[in-house]
Amino acid sequence: MTKNSIAGRRFVSFILLCISLIVVGSTTHRRAAGAFTGDMLDTKKIDAIIGRSGEMKDGVYKIGLPRTDLKVRADGVDIKPGLALGSWMAFERTGNHAMVMGDLVLLESEVNPVVSKLEENGIEISAIHNHILNEQPRVMYMHYMGHGDEEKLARAMKDALSLSGTPMGPAPAGAPPASTTDWKKVQDALGVQGRERGGVLQVGVPRKEKIMTADGMEVPGFMGTATAINFQPTEKGVAITGDFVMTATEVNPVIRELRKAGIQVTALHSHMLDETPRLFFMHFWANDDAVKLARGLRAALERTNSAL
Repeated sequence: MTKNSIAGRRFVSFILLCISLIVVGSTTHRRAAGAFTGDMLDTKKIDAIIGRSGEMKDGVYKIGLPRTDLKVRADGVDIKPGLALGSWMAFERTGNHAMVMGDLVLLESEVNPVVSKLEENGIEISAIHNHILNEQPRVMYMHYMGHGDEEKLARAMKDALSLSGTPMGPAPAGAPPASTTDWKKVQDALGVQGRERGGVLQVGVPRKEKIMTADGMEVPGFMGTATAINFQPTEKGVAITGDFVMTATEVNPVIRELRKAGIQVTALHSHMLDETPRLFFMHFWANDDAVKLARGLRAALERTNSAL
């Protein structure tokens, strides 16, 4: 083989390498820019059906639908939507398979019409229960899960929500007024940073282990498997509510820590049907000094396998 032919082959190999790098770079750019591929959600279709945009995190697309139409009061506190009235739906896709799951905030009169429509459209109900106690009017929370094409799933959710008073369409223009509370001491005592939304400090603490469904799909913390803690300023300090995400062995140690801090346990139940490991969700309530409550919540978090 001549030197010229060897040089020619090396040149051709170099050109092919350059072309492959350009193709890979172009594909990466399209993915980063949110272009639709076979294993990515078509969020534009979801937005068009629901009428509202969401947030993408860890491969999960989550849309919040707070019940701003409801005026709910508990323990002398007017409940802000961000404290305990936030309906939501979260979509995840693997290959050609999509999953939706979430939590709907409903009046008692809305529960059965919504259940019927979800079941009619192939969405499974995984829990119906309370989150807080002695609130007026009575509010129920419905957890659900569905599998299939994201467009079909979004239409099923829209049909069901139309049977409730849940505000649909674009979110109101302008951000809700922020509180005047300095949350630094609370976050320092809790040991976790959060963000304020609509006058409520919201904190999410994911678990360390992966949560999987029976068909092998991972359920990230952003899809409802992170402990959620919300703080709303009150005349006494703050009202707190949310839910701890726990395995069976963690349930009673967490209860004991919450009770020591004067925090009420308001509900204990499941949210899903076939997850591994098996999880329990514990809801709580208190209205007291903010730093005191944050310290009690921290002690409870340390009894779980949370990513603190």
